[in-house]
Amino acid sequence: MFFRSEPKWEVVEPLKDIGWRIRKKYFLMKIKNQPKERLVLSWADLGPDKYLSDKDFQCLIKLLPSCLHPYIYRVTFATANESSALLIRMFNEKGTLKDLIYKAKPKDPFLKKYCNPKKIQGLELQQIKTYGRQILEVLKFLHDKGFPYGHLHASNVMLDGDTCRLLDLENSLLGLPSFYRSYFSQFRKINTLESVDVHCFGHLLYEMTYGRPPDSVPVDSFPPAPSMAVVAVLESTLSCEACKNGMPTVSRLLQMPLFSDVLLTTSEKPQFKIPTKLKEALRIAKECIEKRLIEEQKQIHQHRRLTRAQSHHGSEEERKKRKILARKKSKRSAVENSEEYSAKYSNSNNSAGSGASSPLTSPSSPTPPSTAGMSTLPPPPPPPPPAAPLLPASTEAPTQLPPQAVNGVSRGALLSSIQNFQKGTLRKAETCDHSAPKIG
Repeated sequence: MFFRSEPKWEVVEPLKDIGWRIRKKYFLMKIKNQPKERLVLSWADLGPDKYLSDKDFQCLIKLLPSCLHPYIYRVTFATANESSALLIRMFNEKGTLKDLIYKAKPKDPFLKKYCNPKKIQGLELQQIKTYGRQILEVLKFLHDKGFPYGHLHASNVMLDGDTCRLLDLENSLLGLPSFYRSYFSQFRKINTLESVDVHCFGHLLYEMTYGRPPDSVPVDSFPPAPSMAVVAVLESTLSCEACKNGMPTVSRLLQMPLFSDVLLTTSEKPQFKIPTKLKEALRIAKECIEKRLIEEQKQIHQHRRLTRAQSHHGSEEERKKRKILARKKSKRSAVENSEEYSAKYSNSNNSAGSGASSPLTSPSSPTPPSTAGMSTLPPPPPPPPPAAPLLPASTEAPTQLPPQAVNGVSRGALLSSIQNFQKGTLRKAETCDHSAPKIG
């Protein structure tokens, strides 16, 4: 449909998989009137961070060819519909900054170019200083204009001689996710698009310095660099302290020794006029993008806390601790239960009386003390209610006590039989209650 309305363009060949995005397509183009010139058409669908209205989105896309800046790669043609955008730029045979670092050919697929480099080597110190200063200048320009970017990486920096030019300004308007989103979404202090650009610049500077991306972020220690000034900038953007406390501003990076003495010789005056109404729409869209990022960071933070807690409680050391605590708790409860049982038992004995320990004076003993045979002694006293019918027996017991008090031999025999008492020798008695006690 596009080529029907724009007949001056002609497709030369598709450029398959030269980028990392699955839903972004590239084609090598030419103008029919100028067949020797080569251009690149890029076509991408909308992403999850597209918060502009369709009208504002199409107006801003069509404004991109009017953006003139010495460090922004010029857009030749741009158009958009309700679901996608299409842009055409000049094709550069030298490729991007990433192609320079990895010594790759621009037309090759992304994985072939960058995933298995033959030689890992960083750029020279002067190149790092010059390219870094140019990229920071264009980032400051976009931030001052209120234009959200958030898509800085080596493949989005085109090389034109000794000059870096930024690519893909349309990505933030389309709402596409950033190349480094999986990194900065872990750190809750990186929650604005300005801080995202600074963090992404740290990744880019690391890649320019060492010829490869960092193994993990945050970076605990940096390998030897061409200058300590490079390490100072890397520490301010990629270290643990920087990721926890927040990123410096672009103006602060420009004042650091690595970039402050770089002289820029360009004379081209930047131009990018955005109407006030579209500036307000950009501001609202930028706030929505940042709000979604903050929500995502919050969810990641909660998930990491839950994962750490689960791994901590599931570790072998914690299992052993829990087993030891469970054993101590069970022992403590067993001791408490036994103490409680013994206390209850002693209380019940005290309330029932001690007939077995003092049979001479107990009024509840149904057997006269003068009986010599221990086989007729009753079992331990029952609860208090059955003791009521035995009360008449206590009236006869005192009549037999005086002879025992005088007769010392029979009293000693009684005491010895009490000491040798064995409960197992008791004979089961059968009692027939005729409402009056019978003693025989």
